[in-house]
Amino acid sequence: MNNIYTNLIDSITNELKMYSLDEDVQFSLSKIDGYDLQINNLVKYNKEKFFPKLQEKIIEIIKDSQIFENTDKNDVGFINLSLNHKFLMNKITNTKNDFINNKKHKIIFDYGGPNIGKPLHVGHMRTLNIGRSLYNIHSFINNKVISDIHLGDWGMPVAQIITYLEKEDIDPESVDSNQLEMIYPKASEEYKRNDDFKNRAQQVNKLLNNNDKNMLGIWKIIKNTSVDSLEKDLKTLNHRFDFWLGESDVNDLIPGMIDDLIKNKKVIKDQGALISAEDVDPKVLITKSDGSYLYITTDLATILYRQLNIEYDKAFYIVDNRQSLHFKQLFDSIKFFELNDLYHEHIAYGTLNDSKGNPFKTREGGTKPLGELFDETFKYIKNINNSLSDSTITCLTNSVLTFSDLITNRKTDYKFDLEKFTNVNGKTGIYVQYSQVRAKKLINTIGNQSKEIKALILNKTDKQLLSKLFLFSYYLEQSALLNEPHHLANYLYEISNLFNQFYENEKLSSITDPNHIASKLFITNLFLTTSHNTMFCLGILPVNEM
Repeated sequence: MNNIYTNLIDSITNELKMYSLDEDVQFSLSKIDGYDLQINNLVKYNKEKFFPKLQEKIIEIIKDSQIFENTDKNDVGFINLSLNHKFLMNKITNTKNDFINNKKHKIIFDYGGPNIGKPLHVGHMRTLNIGRSLYNIHSFINNKVISDIHLGDWGMPVAQIITYLEKEDIDPESVDSNQLEMIYPKASEEYKRNDDFKNRAQQVNKLLNNNDKNMLGIWKIIKNTSVDSLEKDLKTLNHRFDFWLGESDVNDLIPGMIDDLIKNKKVIKDQGALISAEDVDPKVLITKSDGSYLYITTDLATILYRQLNIEYDKAFYIVDNRQSLHFKQLFDSIKFFELNDLYHEHIAYGTLNDSKGNPFKTREGGTKPLGELFDETFKYIKNINNSLSDSTITCLTNSVLTFSDLITNRKTDYKFDLEKFTNVNGKTGIYVQYSQVRAKKLINTIGNQSKEIKALILNKTDKQLLSKLFLFSYYLEQSALLNEPHHLANYLYEISNLFNQFYENEKLSSITDPNHIASKLFITNLFLTTSHNTMFCLGILPVNEM
């Protein structure tokens, strides 16, 4: 990815490598008056003989970039930098136009993973939020992106539902999504305790795998009912997918895939089951002794399907960290089975818990539906400000559910605290929304005044905000390279906080100089553009009122 900072960072990084130093160069806000940013990477090397020469070389590189106006070094190793605002204001817009992607990647984002017959639950929130954000981030930097929900629409759970409908003599056509959601746990429980039910469910599963017309007809009814409900819920949550591929879409590929693996001696029989011939521990199970498939079987077949039907060079699987072993085995198997040499990565994340750190549960002790959490948040916000329209409250609700999730490093667990995350102050979706609404109102106030800037007039607060705004591409690149949206989420909070200081620091009514007003307008417009594009990357829709 190319942006105004990339060449500079690459040049500094390469210089560090000349001294066998593997460092990620990072900018931070300077605490020294008169300076905007700081590079701290050299501090740990200030006792080395090469330190003075390295420091001088890095300063030379920085000066050649024209990005910075002044530099300051000390013996400790800090390099303080003053941004060349005049240079940058003609180079940076914080829009897609700032990004030239010489090597565009075609990336599949595999996330969501709901099962038919079951509602979306709180366990789906992180995969949905992180997946959508990474999809948007990579879209913003001009990669070709494809999202696939990877629907769980086949196998024994479906067979259990069909068996339950049979047992209770329920017409599948009469069952709505709410009833289906109630049937699913009942069928699962019946399967565990009733041998006759279990045997029939296994028989139904075999009939499905053998393409029995009657069973396939019932399956299609169940799937359509579930998908209609899922689409409705996802629309409310502002999620969409390019593909709704499920396990059923790859069934026809599995027998041929397994035959090829047997032929090429990539799998061997073990007590009736098929396992990978790769010498690893634990062994990778491909089919059970009864011939039934596992998750890894359908995942391998999905990769074959995508090769045949979707052109891509990278695939990211956004699934919680408890599935790390599965994906290690999957990726190792791709290489061992020689399916392809494309890049596959597991984007792991921690769990979402309630405010006390416990798993989210309903009053009855079941897994909390995501729709229920949405409704609770919606009602909470509406009680705080019932003058807002329902559409605005819906956007604010999604802001809360999204921002509270993404502000946390995806690798860690976090607690969802409704009161904390709906506060108008602090690191919340409400706070960042409030800041951009303020910016819109400010532009409406001064928008009819001169917009031509002859000379930037900046006080300390102005410079702090402007400096941070000029770093949008840097934080965007961090999020894209590491597939970690929290860099951008924290950045959105920081610019929102700095904008509020900017807004309150100097009243417009006291300003008469046209150049000064034009400077204020430039900063405000850049903030609004930056906050909206950061919101887009995070999957947050801006509101127009608060």
